[in-house]
Amino acid sequence: MDKQSTLGLILIFVLLVAWMMWNSPQTKQPQVKNQKQEIVNDSVKTAVSQAEKKEIAAREKQSANTADQSAGKYFEARKKGTERIITIESDSYKAELSTKGGLIKTWELKKFKSWDGVPVQLVDYDHKGDLTILLTTSDGKVINTRDLYFDANVPDGHVVLNKENNYEFEISFTLPSTNGGKLIKTMKFRNGEYGLDLDIQLINLAPVVANYEYELAWESGIRYAERNSVDEANFGAAYAYAGNELADVDAKQVDKKEQKDFSGAIDWIAVRNKYFGIVLIPVSTLSDGAYIEGSRKAMPNEGVYETYNISLKMPFKGGDNEHAAFKIFMGPLDHGILSSYKINLEKIMNLGWAWIIRPISEYIMLPVFSAIHYIVPNWGFVIIIFSLLIKLVLHPLSKKQMESMKRMQKLQPMMDEIREKYKDDPQKMNSSIMNLYKEYGVNPAGGCLPLLLQLPIMYALFAVLRGSIQLRQAGFIWWIKDLSVPDVIVTLPFRLPILGQDLSGIVLVMGISMFFQSKMTITDPRQKATVWMMPIMMTLVLNSLPSGLNLYYAMFNILAIGQQLLINKKHNDEPLRKIEPKKKKRGGFLARLPQMPKAK
Repeated sequence: MDKQSTLGLILIFVLLVAWMMWNSPQTKQPQVKNQKQEIVNDSVKTAVSQAEKKEIAAREKQSANTADQSAGKYFEARKKGTERIITIESDSYKAELSTKGGLIKTWELKKFKSWDGVPVQLVDYDHKGDLTILLTTSDGKVINTRDLYFDANVPDGHVVLNKENNYEFEISFTLPSTNGGKLIKTMKFRNGEYGLDLDIQLINLAPVVANYEYELAWESGIRYAERNSVDEANFGAAYAYAGNELADVDAKQVDKKEQKDFSGAIDWIAVRNKYFGIVLIPVSTLSDGAYIEGSRKAMPNEGVYETYNISLKMPFKGGDNEHAAFKIFMGPLDHGILSSYKINLEKIMNLGWAWIIRPISEYIMLPVFSAIHYIVPNWGFVIIIFSLLIKLVLHPLSKKQMESMKRMQKLQPMMDEIREKYKDDPQKMNSSIMNLYKEYGVNPAGGCLPLLLQLPIMYALFAVLRGSIQLRQAGFIWWIKDLSVPDVIVTLPFRLPILGQDLSGIVLVMGISMFFQSKMTITDPRQKATVWMMPIMMTLVLNSLPSGLNLYYAMFNILAIGQQLLINKKHNDEPLRKIEPKKKKRGGFLARLPQMPKAK
């Protein structure tokens, strides 16, 4: 490998590291006490202490007392009541609904498990339910209906939606006002869908609702489901989509609230963690705006937790009977499911830079992955087959790269002679080397240009493999039980810079394969350090990445070694030939015209 190729490889390495640092989780060191939420950090599930629980209970009691004083004259009678629970179960989820607030109390995804083996729960237990309505009354009170008791039109019980029973179930929660008006929340559930239809009806509430507006809000974000809270928090965000533009709030700083207020019609708002999302979509009435906010809290043992609050501002014109319909999505961030809504919900998925990386991820890699998986059920083998396909597609580029490097190796003795001959005249030395390249038809950039052209593919693959829900908890073979996280084989009793505390197994295979690949291509004694330096650096950097991504890199290197062996076998005995200079055609176009006879 020549000097230019080595510099190009180092440049690519720097760009790759910068990309990974930009997209990789950043651990926050500060810790805070008295957090209400139970969090799972890198390796420890931290429970709230008894003292903290007492303090939380005291704050909740104080909050309840405040609510007692602020319910206002229209809803005073609804501050107290008996909570009833209705359970809805489909093939995809199991939900509990509460008459207190007309809330979704729990929402378990039956086909997905959290890191500790229980069904994924999207609703934060400590908030005791979500999907609430907020409004300001004409007597100056701000009402959050989560604190009020609704009437339900069905008895307590367990409703199952499947082929043997009904595919649909509808329930209405009614909140009466002292003026004779009603606020009705009607929820319709269907089997085979991730979510529900919601209809909000306001009957004779013109004297009650002030400011000609109310809000539909999701206040508690999404409960965490992964072992590494830092990684999950770094994927967390809230979004508002309108006019083909996506705005987001991403709480990146500890104890600093991020918020955005929007006016005008909003197509939808959403909140997500690494693999799951909740979306509020108005379908019958244009919204008046939206509000999204997020906050990031540090937790014990270097963990972090992010909470997001989203709400749609809906118009109220003061009519006797007004209603607004919504679709609520509560499920996995699967590209196929999100795109089926036909409203660009898939834009909340992290698939790389929109201008070049995302199209490769979205329209090439995801369809190819899905097609291979249709035939091959093991996602590890899907990645191996995919790496083989990518190698075949890039074969013309990588072949030219390897052949160029092979010719550079054969030129090396001549280049050394020139350097020795003109060691005191750098200008003459450089011009002589360039003439040598020209004489033998060698492009000094031929070794690094193919690598640069491969960068968009590598970045797109990084985005897809790092956040694809298909790889979540998907095993491969032997010790690799989850392709979406590092395959830890050794946990050190101490933390090392860059490497951390855990050592991945597949990244060692990748590093070893890269070492042999470098050893085969780098023959210049002055670049001897590069043979071992680059594999070590890449091993350190990639150690914390998902095993699925490292499996691709390792397989790609192994295939490259095989390709290099074939190139060496073909070109080792091939003599280095000078290229013949192209003959210039004399006269150009005029020379090809019929010649006039010369005058005698």
